[in-house]
Amino acid sequence: MFEAVQFADDGLYYRSTLLSGAHVPHVFSTRRGGVSSGPFASMNLGNPNGQPVQDSLENIAENQRRLLDACQMRGQIVRVHQVHGKVLAFCRPGEAFDHHQQADAIINTDPLRLASVRVADCVPILISHADGKCVAAVHAGWRGVVGGILPETLRALQTQNPNTRPNQWLIAIGPCISASAFEVGGEVVEQFASVFGAAAGPWIRRVGDKGHIDLRQALVHQARETKVPLANIDCCGHCTYANPRDYFSHRRERGLTGRMMALIAPRSQ
Repeated sequence: MFEAVQFADDGLYYRSTLLSGAHVPHVFSTRRGGVSSGPFASMNLGNPNGQPVQDSLENIAENQRRLLDACQMRGQIVRVHQVHGKVLAFCRPGEAFDHHQQADAIINTDPLRLASVRVADCVPILISHADGKCVAAVHAGWRGVVGGILPETLRALQTQNPNTRPNQWLIAIGPCISASAFEVGGEVVEQFASVFGAAAGPWIRRVGDKGHIDLRQALVHQARETKVPLANIDCCGHCTYANPRDYFSHRRERGLTGRMMALIAPRSQ
């Protein structure tokens, strides 16, 4: 389950009850409660690539401040240049972090820093060990799902924590584009069918030479394949495309839109 939390100026964010139950600091933002305007109204936390219109860095910084104040999270936000791949970045106590590195997941063991991913239809995923000491933030577009960014992250987490078992990992899959809104070409359908085989049947719907794909269910399948129990997977059913009041959507707005953010930090004690 995901819990909605409202704050001043019509602000709204979400938390996973699964991660909250483990006392892991985290948040999934919405577009409500910030200072940005126009296509970025109002809680914009990142600029779109390749667009002539951009939000000001001052607005983005103020929006970040408001969000962190509202959810009572403290620490430096660490981010990467997301490229729809399966490369991982690592944030460790006492080590410098390169914010310009190309990656789509951040594994974080530093309670003084907040691992982040930015989305506007792609899937934000937050992961924590049950003890809250090792966490990860993952960005999964369709290329990342096909490429295996989630299982790659789970394997790396397990390697870093060799004494843990799969049933000790908690996964929260945040708001993203739904299958009904995510129409893709036949070549994308074929890539999913090739990677997932017969398992893809329930979450691929073919329509002529195109199709609709349920990215959430593909990710749940990948998590289950790594032996994470279904009870350890929290899935938000909100569609970013279908809800313009609460979410930015790259597809709905044809690229000119803002970004939501998912943040997570290890427990400090």
